[in-house]
Amino acid sequence: MAQQAMFSGLVFDEYDNPVTTAVVGGEAQYVIDDDGFQRHVDAETVDRQVLTFFLQQLNENKDLAVQQAMEMMGQDDLLTKAAIDEQLSHISADQIIAQGVPAQARDMLGMFGLRIVIDLHGEMVRLDQPSGPEEGE
Repeated sequence: MAQQAMFSGLVFDEYDNPVTTAVVGGEAQYVIDDDGFQRHVDAETVDRQVLTFFLQQLNENKDLAVQQAMEMMGQDDLLTKAAIDEQLSHISADQIIAQGVPAQARDMLGMFGLRIVIDLHGEMVRLDQPSGPEEGE
């Protein structure tokens, strides 16, 4: 049970209205305005959908992620590569939810254009994410 909404400020309804957050009974909720009726959706349910998407992307691009992590660290040896690969292989949504996302990271995701769109029931409709420059740009 999450005590805060992990992607607060990045979640929107299907009509591009921002979704607010609230805490009810110690549990974080995303609050969707449905023509004046405030629908509360468990934040952890929405956050897990988003994390599942991100973890799937990470898994599909793990080689690139390992290489970029090694470059950021200034390390280019086999042991560092193995250690990073091992860490990335064992990341779970539970770990991320337990640690949370730093506010600065969430703010940067918003500045880069990340938008999570959910329906009235809290199902992720789409995730708008920034794209890298096109080839040749």
